[in-house]
This record gives sequence, C-alpha cells and structure tokens, in this order.
Amino acid sequence: MIETLSLFIVILTGIYFVALAGAALFAPVQASRFLLGFAGTPLVHYVELLVRVVVGGSLVVYAPHMFSAGAFRLFGWVVLITTAVLLVLPWRWHRSFANRFVPRATRYIKAIGLCSLALGLTLLAAIIRGSAT
Repeated sequence: MIETLSLFIVILTGIYFVALAGAALFAPVQASRFLLGFAGTPLVHYVELLVRVVVGGSLVVYAPHMFSAGAFRLFGWVVLITTAVLLVLPWRWHRSFANRFVPRATRYIKAIGLCSLALGLTLLAAIIRGSAT
C-alpha cells in the first residue's frame, strides 16, 4: 500500500517537473511568478515543507524499485534533510533567502526549465526502467 502511494507521488513529482519545464520554456513570466511565490507567507512555507517531506519520503520508499535506486534514495534523503533544516529555521529566514536568490535565479528561467525537464523525465524513466527489471 505505502509503496503504491509512494509510486503515485513520485509519478506526480515527475509530471510536476515536466509541467514546470513547459511553463519555464513557454510561459517564463508566469513560471517566474510561480517560483517567486515560495516562502511568501507562513502558510505557503509550511505547505512547501509538507510537500517536500511527502516527496522526499516517497523517493526513499520507492527508490528500491527504480533504476539507479541508490541515487534516488540519496536524492530523497537530501530532500528530507534540507526540509528538516528549513523546518528549524525561522520562516522569515526562508523568505529572506528566497527573496534574495530566486529573482537572480529566474534570470535563467530557460535553464531552469531544461533542468526541470531533465529531472522530471529522469524520474519517470527511472520508474519505467525499474519496473521493467
């Protein structure tokens, strides 16, 4: 049951990254606005942390069934550990960091889109390839 739920969440994560790539490449202004919204309010901050815990945990749980299991397990743990760090830091620090660096990063929205596309497709391919073995 938990593995099926984790699979579903990892698939949704891959689709999310592909969709973000599409937005970044074909609607960069809207994608930039979306990215700038993270950590904007305490509610958004905590929802982001919850999503990160769910995605990171799902990667850790489902990684053994994916191609390159070790890499995806490690990626899941990185997501969980960085989320734990964000959880203990005051929300205002997260917002300050985002306000400082996200606008700089969105100058490279096309590169963000290409990286997001690569990550999303890699996740989906690893699921497919892992299920084929």
